[in-house]
Amino acid sequence: MSPSGLEPAAAACLFPGFEGTTPPDWLRRLIAQGLGGVVLFSRNVSDPEQLAALTASLRAESPELVVAVDEEGGDVTRLETTAGSSFPGNLALGAVDDPALTRRVAAAIGGELAAGGVNLDLAPVADVLVDPASAIVGVRSFGSDPQLVARHVAAFVEGLQSVGVAACAKHFPGHGETTADSHLELPVARADRETLRARALPPFVAAVEAGVRAVMTAHVRFPALGDAPATLEPAMIGLLRRELGFEGVVMTDALEMQGAGGPGAVEESAVGALAAGADALCLGADLTPEQVAGVQRAIVTAIREGRLQEERMQEAAGRMAALAAWASDPQAGSDRQAGAEAARRALFVEGDPAVGANALVVELAPEPSIAAGAARHGLAEILDAEGARLVEGDALPAFDPARPLVLVLRDAHRHAWQRELVVAGAVVVETGVPAWRPPDSRAFVATHGAGRANLAAAAEALRR
Repeated sequence: MSPSGLEPAAAACLFPGFEGTTPPDWLRRLIAQGLGGVVLFSRNVSDPEQLAALTASLRAESPELVVAVDEEGGDVTRLETTAGSSFPGNLALGAVDDPALTRRVAAAIGGELAAGGVNLDLAPVADVLVDPASAIVGVRSFGSDPQLVARHVAAFVEGLQSVGVAACAKHFPGHGETTADSHLELPVARADRETLRARALPPFVAAVEAGVRAVMTAHVRFPALGDAPATLEPAMIGLLRRELGFEGVVMTDALEMQGAGGPGAVEESAVGALAAGADALCLGADLTPEQVAGVQRAIVTAIREGRLQEERMQEAAGRMAALAAWASDPQAGSDRQAGAEAARRALFVEGDPAVGANALVVELAPEPSIAAGAARHGLAEILDAEGARLVEGDALPAFDPARPLVLVLRDAHRHAWQRELVVAGAVVVETGVPAWRPPDSRAFVATHGAGRANLAAAAEALRR
């Protein structure tokens, strides 16, 4: 590759984010130069028509551009941030444990992505929920049984890719092995090699066997398998390539996350990830255009100085081109009933949750995870009932004891303040991991997620 060809090849490995609902000029220039892809966030999406117009505008600069988004269903949605997802997330699907339904839900999500011009979904989460205390995994996992997670990861990949939208299993080799959040720090997973192979790897094996087109690495250090975070560890990516036989695109999690070194180290992390064997460098939501340009320059400089092999970058750019070609014609579709059915079947109800029209709904809202962001919908709105939203330190509002009280919790096993606010005789709705049961509730409802579909299923049970 000639020196003049280094910049486009480096650009082909980049997946930046950007501000706004229309493409900025700096991004248009980079796409015309050969940019591999972009990652959209909720700030880029206002409605389906706008999304389709945005992706069409992006591809006007290059038809081969890959457009990616985190659309997991349930709590993590970019297409339905305001209203909440029409599809339940992984924990709900795992609770139902019907791979055919998971396949149908994934195909429905893929159809809506395709309609908007998105052809790479950064899903499914293939992490096993080893510890319910994990804030960053939680309801995003299909469950705590590696084999259950594996069969639903395979089903999700098959469903999504059946409509021509590429799937990206994440976060290899398993973020569920730690409770820490790699957005904020570098987590360390202390499990030994045998445990990791038996517990963390089966879902990724299943994803590869199902033909997944991309796998995302975790910014987690696994001392039993290597010294660096998985994203920067050649032995880890080598394990994915050689032992699991994966031939598709290895994509990094966002490189400005603290687990990869933070924004100040993003150029070094980008070069290190490429050298370790990654193909696509996710630059996430928070980097400036100048920082994105700096990453591109750093890659070119590393090749010219001999710190990064030109062949490695060519290989990565070639895998990106193959992904773009595979996902060039996704099939639009809509099947919202799949989401409603899955949410209803995932609902766990104990006792009699039926409340009248004068119920008071109190939603206890902990700090949201960075992956999901703050929810803009709630059960009170869906029930069309009087409601209040409380955060830590708030007290329950005054209410008539004869009036039905509905308390909406979120991972109460992780938040003592929520457990302390639960009063006897209330209907308790747990929207996170249902690891704690209230002792004296009138009824207990577990939704296995807080997407709009999950809460609508709970509302049906409360209305009955």
